[in-house]
Formats: sequence, C-alpha cells, structure tokens
Amino acid sequence: MEKRELVIIGAGPAGLTAAIYGRRSGLDVLILEKGIPGGQINTTDEIENWPGVQHASGQELGDMFRKHAEKFKPEFRDSEVQGIEIKDGKKIVITDKGSIEAAAVLLATGASFRKQGCPGEAEFTGRGVSYCAVCDGAFFEDQEVAVIGGGNTAVEEGVYLTQFASKVYIIHRRDSFRADKIAVERALGDPKVQPIWDSVVEEIRGTEMVETLLLKNVKTGELSELPVSGVFVFIGNEPNVGFLKPLIDSGVLKTARGGWIKVNDRMETSIEGVFAAGDLIEKYLRQVVTATGDGATAAMAAYAYISEQVHLEGKLLEPEEVSAVFYSSVDQAQVRLAGEIEAVPQWNRVVLVDGYKNSRMAEKLQVQSLPCALKIKKGTVTKRLEISSATDLQGL
Repeated sequence: MEKRELVIIGAGPAGLTAAIYGRRSGLDVLILEKGIPGGQINTTDEIENWPGVQHASGQELGDMFRKHAEKFKPEFRDSEVQGIEIKDGKKIVITDKGSIEAAAVLLATGASFRKQGCPGEAEFTGRGVSYCAVCDGAFFEDQEVAVIGGGNTAVEEGVYLTQFASKVYIIHRRDSFRADKIAVERALGDPKVQPIWDSVVEEIRGTEMVETLLLKNVKTGELSELPVSGVFVFIGNEPNVGFLKPLIDSGVLKTARGGWIKVNDRMETSIEGVFAAGDLIEKYLRQVVTATGDGATAAMAAYAYISEQVHLEGKLLEPEEVSAVFYSSVDQAQVRLAGEIEAVPQWNRVVLVDGYKNSRMAEKLQVQSLPCALKIKKGTVTKRLEISSATDLQGL
C-alpha cells in the first residue's frame, strides 16, 4: 500500500495553504482533489476582502493559490476520496484510484450550497434552478430572476445578476437582510433589485424550464405566484462530509449540529492524526481568509504530530522491549526528576516522554498519573511503576 506523510483532501484555500506550510516544513505532501483547485471560490464573481488584493474574481484568486502551492512541489492527484478507515491506529484513505496509508490526514473538503428542499427544485435544477450566479447568470439576459436568501452570498450574487437580468427579486423569510451593511446598501440602491420580505418559496413550477414560483407570506399565510425565468438558491452551506459518514455515525469523528466537524485550536479532530480546516469545521466565520488561517494552523499541527507522535511510536511501540518514563514538563519537581534520570549512566537507555505535551501517547498507554515508569514489550505495557526518584527505576 502507498504510504505518505501528509494527505490533504481538498484543494480549496485551506488545503492549498496547508500544502504550502506542509512542504515548507519538509513534509511529503499529497493533495487529493476531484474538482478544480481553488474550491468554491471559483464560483464567486468578486472578492474584495482578501488583504492585499483590492479586487479579484474567485477564479483569479484560486489560480494564485494553486500557483503558489505548486512552487513548493506537493503532489496533486485528481482523485475522489470514498472514505477513511482507522485500523490499529493507522489512517487509510480510500480513493477511486487505490488506498493510501497516511501518517496524518487533513480534511479540507469545504462546504456546498444548501438546497431549498421545495417541490420542483430537483426537477428544474439545470433548467432554471441554479446555485451559482457566475456560472449561469449570463443565460438570463434581459429576463426576470429570483434569488432565495438574505445573507451576504444571496445579496451580493443578486447584485451581480443585475448585469444580465432585467429584474432580480430577492426573496427572504424575514423583514430585513442578514448581509453586511455595505452589501445591503448596494442591493437596495440598485433599481433592478426588488426585495420580497417575509416570504418563502413553496414550489418551483414550469414545463420544460422554470416559469413561476409559488410564494407564501410567513406572517399572513397568503399565497402568490411570481413569474420568473430562473431562481438562484443561496440559503447557506452544509459541510462536504458524505465520505466520512461511517466515522461520524459511529461517533468516532465528533461533529456539531449541522454536521460541522469539531476541532480544537490546533485543528485536531477527535481522531488522532486527523486534522480539519476551512469551511467544513465548526466556527463562527466561513471566509477565504479564515480558511487559509485554518490551513496554516492544521499543517503546522500535523507537522508537530508527525515529528513527535510518529517518532514516539517508533521509540516506544516498535522495539522488542523498552523502558520509558512519562513526566510533566509543567511540574518543576518532575522536570528535576527527568534531569536526574538523564544524569545517571545506567538509565541512559530509558526513553523520557513529556506526558503533558504528548497526552495522546499517554492515553494510548493508559498512563493515569505522572510521573510513571513503564516496561513495554512489542507495544504492550507489561509493567508500570509510580516513581519519585531515579532509584525507583530499579523496580522495572
């Protein structure tokens, strides 16, 4: 089976940034991507909040990310990931082109636009129903279209559509938009934009193509029809985690409400050696700039994990027999004990492990308290001993 150090799943802003940081740290990096590198930003017309670049299209920014990552020569592979298996602590990435054993895995698959879920949506997708204004806006030259949603994406994409459509209705279930003030002012100041407040789409109707929307006023219950040629759905996102379903359903991979992956401040998931970054994690703000920060953090945490944890496995779990002492680097008495052990020649073969920094290894070997001495044979603890001085090691 192919073995790699860091396997990154997804080549959006988070994944590409992680590749840059991973390669700069000297890691062997493989990026798996089934679509166009750059991710969802490729479908964004304008990006005005990337520091240092006053204006760029999503495609332009995605190309910049890709070229920057290519400079450090990670391997890009066009491949669809079908799942991840955890076997005896090993992480196996299963793809349509074979399986890969990874020392560390970084999940960076992003999120996708959420579906409206009303009758007619599935039937007319591609025939008037769209989730990408940049992709499909030009098909509606001089026609009336509707946008569903009230956040930044809905409002900004609604304004973008005015370049083509003669009228853009923005349908929102509330009486005001949730988007940023500047975006709202731009939309409400455009004569082609008309908001429809307190309303939801009950059904999308048509014959060959979209023709009308059945609307319901959420305050009065009144039903009405809105003739349009197209409808763009921008009502939020959902994480791209379908390939992780077995791990999520079993509770091995912890998620928050909505399916967003839980991580700590090092971007570590609940699975040792598996990290996550970007729009698929639980967080407050999902933007290109936050995804890149996540990717940088995850790559450096993965480097530390590979350098420390995998190195420790080689020293503790693979030898025929080894003696180890786990101590805490934040306890001065235990730090002095570690120094005492190092100073005694007869104990120079004892592996000293900072159990505070390497808590997962301590958990794996069921170290309940620090300091603790272990005798390990072929990865199995055969003896454990609480110690207070170097002489106590004679008990091993």
